[in-house]
Amino acid sequence: MYRISLVKRISFLLLALLLAVGFASCGESSDAPETTAPPAISTDEDATTEPQSGEALVAYFSATGNTKAVAEQIAALTGAALYEITPVQPYTPEDLDYSNSGSRSSLEMNDPESRPEISGELPDLSGISVLYLGYPIWHGQAPRIMSTFVEGCDFDGVTIIPFCTSGGSGIGSSAETLAEQAGGGNWLSGERFSGGADEETVSQWLKTAG
Repeated sequence: MYRISLVKRISFLLLALLLAVGFASCGESSDAPETTAPPAISTDEDATTEPQSGEALVAYFSATGNTKAVAEQIAALTGAALYEITPVQPYTPEDLDYSNSGSRSSLEMNDPESRPEISGELPDLSGISVLYLGYPIWHGQAPRIMSTFVEGCDFDGVTIIPFCTSGGSGIGSSAETLAEQAGGGNWLSGERFSGGADEETVSQWLKTAG
């Protein structure tokens, strides 16, 4: 009797051990997928917020910061790179006194041949398909430094979308003048923004700009 009981106990223990091993194996199998990272999948949203480098560029000149603010919003909304058109000689508040016919900005705008020098190298547009070109309006036109910029760049194969900022003046013929000076590129209609244009205003324009 004792030997039979001992055999039963040993058989029971072996059976319990086999069942425990079986449950452990099943547990490892079910946990495996959770520890394996799924493959990365590109989505349309990723393509919109992170476009391929070099497709679009926002180039702008800003003397007081108004055009810069709009340019940065365009870059943030489109994923475009930024290039600031910086003069070798920065403009002071006295230079920007439009009421003074002897101020630097007034003298430049009264001289169609004036070409203020740009600091640093001009951007290489060979890999750019869309260029957002921004500037303030001075005396009804784009600042002369914009003429320096467009005459120094090769716009072959580039679509240019102008935008400007001003307290009241529209974009007028400023973009047409720059297009003539550039001598190339596909120039689209431009847009004028106030100095305090918000993101929603810029976003709505971008939907129809191109």
